[in-house]
Amino acid sequence: MTEARESYDIVVAGGGIAGMAAAAAFGGLGLRTLCIDPEAPVTDRDAAGADLRTTAFLQPSRDFLDRIGLWPRLAPHASALQVMRIVDAGGPTPSPRTIRDFDAAEIGSLPFGWNLPNWLLRREFVAALADLPAVTHRCGVAASGLLSRTGAAQLRLSDGSGVEARLVVAADGRNSTLRRAAGIGVSTARYAQKALAFAVTHPEPHRNVSTEVHRSGGPFTLVPLPDRDGLPCSAVVWMEHGPEAERLMALDPAAFSAAATHRSGGVQGPLTLTGGRRLWPIISQVAHRFTAERLALVAEAAHVVPPIGAQGLNMSLADIRTLTDLIDGAADPGAPTLLDAYARARRAEVLTRIAGIDLLNRASMLEPRPLRDLRRAGLTVLSGVAPLRRGLMRLGLGARG
Repeated sequence: MTEARESYDIVVAGGGIAGMAAAAAFGGLGLRTLCIDPEAPVTDRDAAGADLRTTAFLQPSRDFLDRIGLWPRLAPHASALQVMRIVDAGGPTPSPRTIRDFDAAEIGSLPFGWNLPNWLLRREFVAALADLPAVTHRCGVAASGLLSRTGAAQLRLSDGSGVEARLVVAADGRNSTLRRAAGIGVSTARYAQKALAFAVTHPEPHRNVSTEVHRSGGPFTLVPLPDRDGLPCSAVVWMEHGPEAERLMALDPAAFSAAATHRSGGVQGPLTLTGGRRLWPIISQVAHRFTAERLALVAEAAHVVPPIGAQGLNMSLADIRTLTDLIDGAADPGAPTLLDAYARARRAEVLTRIAGIDLLNRASMLEPRPLRDLRRAGLTVLSGVAPLRRGLMRLGLGARG
């Protein structure tokens, strides 16, 4: 391995939203932090390669982002999510047959969360890291090898250089190079689904309501965004069986807009595609271990879930929040006892949430009408019992006790 030429307290491998949030958190503690990203973040909505998905930050995540100084940059651009609306459209046609609202006012004074476009998050996070003197943000370089020692880890980079750190944080995605380098395996569930992400305008205002329409193949979810071109706008994640998702992706914009309107059951009126589309496969995945010597896995390096209930990135931020809390004031950010505490705190909760999301996704994919009718009955029961309804809303937030 190339001899390390630079030394840091923490190296964060991966410059996505989770990786940059981790770098901001550690840098805010005054720890010398390097964040490496294989590619320069795309920070313009209309640029090639822009991430057109959105992220809903639930209350605990918003509080953490505020604590580490990122939320003030995001708040002016955020759309509140006050109501989560579940629509069952599992009848003979995609028309809604059962609609149930879950209102955040039942459990507190704040919305469930706040939605922002991912490309904008990258723009604001890049600017935030530039303002943190303890953070170095280096783009165009990736981790290519890892050698751990009792006192530090040596990281080989794709440009041939090397760095040394007391802790390496793997935020390098579902195909994590560092996870493989540490010999950590994964358990993966595949659903034969793909998700389309895009934005639409529509004549009906969303009124801060996030709407999830269930029929078959997976949910069709509309999440509020700020108005665009004077029209109400929503981000959409449309999960479908793989071949159907590929067919939809190939449609021209007008035909695609018509198909999206049909699948939505017309809940927001006619939908008009605005901007591009993105397609990716749906899996559940969890690492067999969340740590190794001088290494902590976070975000998709540790766990991947289908995009249901805004759980994915919020689980990732819970990883980072837990690790930050443990590191704050610690003499050694990569001490074995600290990493053991992180693994104990996160893995059990992650496994529980993955199991719940897996169940919800499989229920949303149901094809036979009798099973869809059973799903509808379950929705009616869950939403109709007030204590159960409020308990589910609190559970969905992932709030700490």
